Amino acid sequence: MISDKNLARIAGFCYLVVIATGLFSEVFVRQALRVGNDALATAHNIQTNEMLFRWGFLADGNYCILIVYVIYRTNVIPKIIGVLYAVAGICYLINSFTMFLSKGFANPLFNYLAVPIFIGELSLCLWLLIKGIDKPKLDYNKLITTIK
Repeated sequence: MISDKNLARIAGFCYLVVIATGLFSEVFVRQALRVGNDALATAHNIQTNEMLFRWGFLADGNYCILIVYVIYRTNVIPKIIGVLYAVAGICYLINSFTMFLSKGFANPLFNYLAVPIFIGELSLCLWLLIKGIDKPKLDYNKLITTIK
C-alpha cells in the first residue's frame, strides 16, 4: 500500500506535468493564435480553433478556484500556499479577460501575470513533492465532506 506522503509526492509530480502542459498550452497554442497587428487574422485563427480557445478560457478561472477551496478545507497544506494559489487563479482570470477584451487579442499583461502564476502553481507542486501532507492534520471526515 502506498503511504499518504508518497501519494502526495505522486500528486506533486503529476501536478508538475500539469504545469508543463499548461505552459505549453498558453505559450505555444493560445499565444500562437494571435497575429500581431492583424486583428482579422487573429479572429480567423480563433474562429478556426474556436473550441480550443473556449476550453482554454474556461479552464483558466475554474480549476484554481476548486483547488484553493480544497486546500483551505482539508488543512493539510499551509494556508500561504492556498493564498499564493488563489493569486495564481486570479491572474489566470485577468490574463484570459485581458486577451479576450484587448484590441487585436494582444495581451500586454501576460509577462507580468506569468510570474505570480508560476509562483503559485510551483509552490503547491514543490510542497507536494518535497513535504507531502501533514498526516496528523488530515481529517478524513472533513475531506470526504469537502469532496461531496
